[in-house]
Amino acid sequence: MTAPPLEPALYLVSTPIGAARDVTLRALDVLTVADVIAAEDTRTLRKLLDIHGVSLGQRRLVAYHDHSSKRAVDSLVETLDNGGSVACVSEAGTPLLSDPGYELVRAALEKGHPVRSAPGASAMLAALCVSGLPTDRFLFAGFPPAKGAARKSWLSDIAQSAQTTVLYESPRRLLATLDALLELAAPDRPIAICRELTKKFEETLRGGLREVRDEIAARSALKGEIVVVLGTEPKSSDATDVDSLLSAALARLSVKDAVAEVAQVTGLPRRDVYQNALKLVKD
Repeated sequence: MTAPPLEPALYLVSTPIGAARDVTLRALDVLTVADVIAAEDTRTLRKLLDIHGVSLGQRRLVAYHDHSSKRAVDSLVETLDNGGSVACVSEAGTPLLSDPGYELVRAALEKGHPVRSAPGASAMLAALCVSGLPTDRFLFAGFPPAKGAARKSWLSDIAQSAQTTVLYESPRRLLATLDALLELAAPDRPIAICRELTKKFEETLRGGLREVRDEIAARSALKGEIVVVLGTEPKSSDATDVDSLLSAALARLSVKDAVAEVAQVTGLPRRDVYQNALKLVKD
């Protein structure tokens, strides 16, 4: 099947985080006909194109990463200025999510060019979904600072988060990060460590913070891409407390807003508070 033509625009193309078959048909369409492909890792991109039988032909494949110069960005925007299409691809996953792309997007928008998304795989979303932790409210925090006061402050903010938090970490620093979190959070704080998502040795460890930390510490080595999903620490609230708070909130708010307020105050899952609210309204 022939790929449809592209309108002149910057296309942010998501690529597989592991399994090559996770690429979308639209991503292949864009990669088949884009005038220029800007890739974080050109070798990885070439391999993906070869697997799916996509030929570059005479089209340009250029390196675009965090260390690319302004001249490289200007060159890509010039392609857009001349009515061409540019596909931006990170090494794996979705551009801009702890991956290159932001400066190129800003430069394209400043010149009035359309920016389009060809969505697909994302390690952050994949980990969130398999973690078993609440997904109704979450924070994506990216990579922690490598060291120093900035790292300590960053982890302290994460430990105080009132929502599920997703972060990336190096296998070499994972144990140190878990140790730091144990100094800041309860040992039974729920956590999931997702490793090598969609790949042959995919693994997810779930449990309390200390339990998972000890399991990681017992291993001789840890390899692969790591995503950490940290749950919240529910405040202790018995049913009577929740009902009292809900009754007061329902007297001045809608059911939806009352549930949101009480869930925020108690730290309980919104769906649990909602069930309590339904019973109170019915009674």
